[in-house]
Amino acid sequence: MKKIKVGIIGSAGYTGGELIRILLNHPEAEMVIVNSKSNAGKYLYEVHRDLVGETKQKFTSDLSEDIDVLFLCVGHGEAKRFLEENIIGEKIKIIDLSQDFRLHLTSGIHHRTFIYGLPELNRQQIKSAQNIANPGCFATAIQLGLLPLAKAGLFEEVHTTGITGSTGAGQGLSETSHFSWRENNVQAYKTLTHQHLKEIRQSLNQLVTTNRSTDQLINFVPWRGDFTRGIFVSSTLHCEKPLEELVKLFEEFYAGHPFTIINQESIFLKQVVNTNKCVIQLERAGTKLVVHSAIDNLLKGASGQAVQNMNLMFGLDETTGLKLKASAF
Repeated sequence: MKKIKVGIIGSAGYTGGELIRILLNHPEAEMVIVNSKSNAGKYLYEVHRDLVGETKQKFTSDLSEDIDVLFLCVGHGEAKRFLEENIIGEKIKIIDLSQDFRLHLTSGIHHRTFIYGLPELNRQQIKSAQNIANPGCFATAIQLGLLPLAKAGLFEEVHTTGITGSTGAGQGLSETSHFSWRENNVQAYKTLTHQHLKEIRQSLNQLVTTNRSTDQLINFVPWRGDFTRGIFVSSTLHCEKPLEELVKLFEEFYAGHPFTIINQESIFLKQVVNTNKCVIQLERAGTKLVVHSAIDNLLKGASGQAVQNMNLMFGLDETTGLKLKASAF
């Protein structure tokens, strides 16, 4: 099989850098285009300094039709504008890491239809898709903790808190992404209004077995955390099923999905950082169920999941190039 020829638009940021790191070591992929207008002509390692000695490839400002798949690692709103301003050959598959095409109401441009790229939910559709809208990072962590309950008809009003590292805010500096602000600090933000709520509700409504919509049942408070990468989420809801039965429900739902693991011991962030895994733990207290889920926001929450989707689209084992190990300390 010939290697998959890959292009990346917006490759100087955090998600673009992670994508480059994965693809440099992907046995079935070849990076043909690494596009960054502001860095054209520079070596990749001059921007992503950890890549020194890994590659002599340079950034380019060019586009080429000689690719099989194009990753869009650009800001929200910029992916839609890029596709409006550039004609991309119909044979080229697109994987968009922004939020521009995640919702069904906004999923079409130039006759392209985007499939929501959460493999644990839409694996079969992803395999035959031409265009993928990669899920958001918080959305991935929260959905993976709730989807089995939605399918089993056990979804009730849920109260979710989640904390994310500074890389979740992107590479551009802001008041709350400076080291001096983040150090020894935590802050709630976008309380009950986070942009990922819409795609979370969309996915849960895809699975609920009753006529009851989830639109008013998810209450989410995100936090900015004093660390670089990773997301830890805790979702609390009413449930009277025995814990053993619930664990079995989750294990059966994710059977055959290699990156989502149910762990009956207390989970922690370092189990997933630098990996494409989502680790989930269930706890019961009286009639309350708490579902904890943890991911790396730049991998399972962004670039790793994007490569997982690419693997599925091109008929590869979805773990190809993604057998990454967490750092224990």
